[in-house]
Amino acid sequence: MNRNEGTETSSGLNRRAMLHAASLSAGLASLAAGSALLGGTGAAHAAPAAPFPAHPPWRMVFVNHVTTNPFFVPTQYGIRDACDLLGCTSQWTGSANADVAEMVNAMNAAIAAKADAIAVPIVDPRAFNAPTAKALEAGIPVFAYNADAPSDSGNKRLAYIGQDLYQSGYSMGERIAGMIDAGLVVIFIATPGQLNIQPRLDGAIAAIKKSGKKIEVQSIASGATVNEELSRIRSFYLGHQDVKGMFAVDAGSTQGVGEVMQQFNLPSKGVHAGGYDLLPKTLELIQGGFLDFTIDQQAYLQGFYTVMEMFMFLASGGLSGPAEINTGLKFVTKASVAPYLTSKTRYEGSSTDPALVKRSGPINI
Repeated sequence: MNRNEGTETSSGLNRRAMLHAASLSAGLASLAAGSALLGGTGAAHAAPAAPFPAHPPWRMVFVNHVTTNPFFVPTQYGIRDACDLLGCTSQWTGSANADVAEMVNAMNAAIAAKADAIAVPIVDPRAFNAPTAKALEAGIPVFAYNADAPSDSGNKRLAYIGQDLYQSGYSMGERIAGMIDAGLVVIFIATPGQLNIQPRLDGAIAAIKKSGKKIEVQSIASGATVNEELSRIRSFYLGHQDVKGMFAVDAGSTQGVGEVMQQFNLPSKGVHAGGYDLLPKTLELIQGGFLDFTIDQQAYLQGFYTVMEMFMFLASGGLSGPAEINTGLKFVTKASVAPYLTSKTRYEGSSTDPALVKRSGPINI
């Protein structure tokens, strides 16, 4: 899968899908007519109509703050799958290293190129107000995904699709306080202040403080790339070997925490650890007992649902589409990690191939 900035999906698959659907419809119609001619018990039925009228291959532009970050691999699969399903195209662009100015430039470029819809993680409380207003004035709908503007920011995006970030952080803080009674706890954050992760940190600290336990919390900036994060996490541990817990609020830092926990066998010293997202290495580290948990926010759905809302806005002339969607919070632990490791799917970014994942037995909530 091409994850380069500005990569636009091909419409070839869309054309093949439409030709296949037309062929299938014609075949069904022939079978129905043949049944009537042969004395079938019922009258011939026309093939079902397509759910939507013919439409242009609308171009959905997704601006992102870390375009090459592995967390967004399943998000890009979700975008591609929804576009293929609906006969649209997409573009993935933005910044590779959380540069807000580059993201704003990408939005302005999309507006100038007359994108049909734009989605953006609003990682800064004010920087995206002007380009959002400019897009809306030009008739281009704007949706927030993965990160949302504060309610008092003045941003006019149509809807937010993603996790309730503060509440997820608060839930993580409660879990930390349930595992650790006292001592130093560090929470790593890739880029402090960014609205896709800062609310998690704020929520976690609030919950730990509310617990009343004698826990000293430090927050450390780990950096925007996986290698940088691992290096800073290792350096912190070597200078603070009395730490009781190491946690993170982003995918790359969570993997780095797990790798440091493994390198120094910290579970054997009573150190706890956890964080966010389903990077393959993170899941392996949970199974190995080096991370206590990770939190799933369903990255695939942040792409898939956003395209669905964009499409419905365009298909309905703006009468339908925008809706707030919380993509959820689920703790994945050693007791529940096995299906994530044994099922290789696009939904978690562990496979490039479409697949139906079979399950059986009761659904335990």
